[in-house]
Amino acid sequence: MDPITAHVVIDRPREEVFAYLADIANHPEFTDHFMTDWRLTRVESSGRGAGARFRLDAPLDRFSWGDMTFLEVSPPHKIVAVGRGGKFNRNETWTTWTLSPAGNSTRVEVTTESRPALATDKFMEAVTNRRGWYKRKLNKALSRLQSILEEDMDRGARATVAGL
Repeated sequence: MDPITAHVVIDRPREEVFAYLADIANHPEFTDHFMTDWRLTRVESSGRGAGARFRLDAPLDRFSWGDMTFLEVSPPHKIVAVGRGGKFNRNETWTTWTLSPAGNSTRVEVTTESRPALATDKFMEAVTNRRGWYKRKLNKALSRLQSILEEDMDRGARATVAGL
């Protein structure tokens, strides 16, 4: 899937937004409308190497488990996560969070893409309109992130090791 990008401006200092995003255990709080059953892959949930497995609730997706691990954590401006998903975890994924100053606020931009391993995986992405679906879900996730950080809205459950 070609890169999909979404952005939002959050009325909080960049360091605060970065600290929140750099802890992968916080991600279910704003993505649980399409990524569920989060499980951390290690006890330490922030920084380079922090990772999680989750279920992607995509339409017509028979192989919904995926994972992501923070490959690069460069305070206070960039987080790069790599992962895998799909059948036998054969499809590679990349997600990049870029934070830039916007006056006294922070502009958060997230770009995600995948590389299907087989032609059948690429076909399924096209047939299910995965690109449009993911763009809508990503925009909603950023809106929820904005509400959590600006208005201290109900955060929901954080991810834990083994779901405990």
